[in-house]
Amino acid sequence: MNIGAIIKDLREEKEFSMKELAEKVEVDIKSIWNWEHGIKEPKAYNIVKLADLFGVTTDYLLGRET
Repeated sequence: MNIGAIIKDLREEKEFSMKELAEKVEVDIKSIWNWEHGIKEPKAYNIVKLADLFGVTTDYLLGRET
């Protein structure tokens, strides 16, 4: 699974809208959309923010562990 699909799954699990996630990670909603659709990948500092927010490791977000 790619990082975009993992982000989308975790976002939906937490019942966050794209807008809510964007606000929590301090990016615009277009960034969330681009990540989830595989157009762009989040920068390292955003991966850390996402991991902290979702309570997972950065390796999990990167698809390196299940």
